[in-house]
Amino acid sequence: MEPQLSHEVVDSVATVVIRHPARRNAMTAAMWRALPPLLDRFAADPGVRALVLTGEGGTFCAGADITSLRETPEEPQALAVAAEEALAAFPKPTVAAVRGHCVGGGAQLAVACDLRLAEEGSLFGVTPARLGLVYPAGSTRRLASLVGPSTAKYLLFTAELIDAGRALRTGLVDEVLPQGRLEERVTELTRVLASRSLLTQAAAKEYVNGRTDRDAHWAERARGHGEAAEGITAFLERRQPRFTWSLSTTG
Repeated sequence: MEPQLSHEVVDSVATVVIRHPARRNAMTAAMWRALPPLLDRFAADPGVRALVLTGEGGTFCAGADITSLRETPEEPQALAVAAEEALAAFPKPTVAAVRGHCVGGGAQLAVACDLRLAEEGSLFGVTPARLGLVYPAGSTRRLASLVGPSTAKYLLFTAELIDAGRALRTGLVDEVLPQGRLEERVTELTRVLASRSLLTQAAAKEYVNGRTDRDAHWAERARGHGEAAEGITAFLERRQPRFTWSLSTTG
């Protein structure tokens, strides 16, 4: 099978699958390049309300395809950063569903997601110290903001792998599921995410990610659309709300 990113949309949730089983789903240059435009497509699609990133089979992603680093490591690193930043900036909720190894560039992608769910037995590592590479500044800051300075230094200094239990304790993942339960739990979670107000989620994501200068922008959109009225009415009527705001909505 050719290395690729496959994708599908089911019940308002887009799923992107990293497929390169011959190299434990390592990302090739073409795969790094393919991710940002794919994310742009899903961001613009009002039928997509959440996104899942996962790997084929029993591995999430073993990082960058090392053969692509042999001659010019700078270019693959730049492609990885561009893909990571596009994922971090994706304006809808994102979930990394992790099985097996989530290492190097794979960890970079998982950390760029909003939430990370892992199966028991998964392993995580940030491994540039094994290759003599300098981890990008933005990637380092994102990792440190998630797990704290001490754990970020441990991962970066040692390049050692940690198990899912330690990843959960340090905040690297949000939930650890027994084997066989990951897909079911991801479906449950994304169903909830897709049912909530995207207006709330998009504003919260910007604020949590450090962009706090858009109060007026989001207040205008809240006033111009009936999300709050629908939510309150649904609560009083004891029914599920039907939120309709999307990123293409004006007002």
